[in-house]
Amino acid sequence: MSAATDRLRGYNGGMVLRRTPHAVYDTLYHLVWSPTYRRDVLQGEIPQRVRELFAAIAAHYDITREAMGGSPDPVHILCSFPPRYSSAPVVTRFKSLRARALFREFPRVKRRLWGGELWEDGYLARTVGDKVTAEVIRRYIQHHRIEKVGDAQLSLFE
Repeated sequence: MSAATDRLRGYNGGMVLRRTPHAVYDTLYHLVWSPTYRRDVLQGEIPQRVRELFAAIAAHYDITREAMGGSPDPVHILCSFPPRYSSAPVVTRFKSLRARALFREFPRVKRRLWGGELWEDGYLARTVGDKVTAEVIRRYIQHHRIEKVGDAQLSLFE
């Protein structure tokens, strides 16, 4: 670990800050969206593939996933990304690039969504701060997963 990282760790109360060549940042976003028509299309082997695709896009765009959760409806991601991105392009990358791959691999999903789009247009983006902490969001995601599983639905991210 470099001396600069040690200085930042001490300055930030024990937390390690993330770095890019021109920025030091500590941001967390809670992103939420649903499948089109709120259909329960993310079942069977599809949730595992969604996890893999989201991991690939996160790695490619330097997005750190802190927690992922949800049931077939909606999807929750607690993540951090460099300040060069805003939440809209991050959500767009997760939604559009991966929807095409899922439609190719699972044609039955596209048949259930007669409009040809996997995700609804809208999304929720919430920043994590003093009142709504990362731990509060993690508990919320965990509670949502348990609640939906209790209703005999499969959890998207276990």
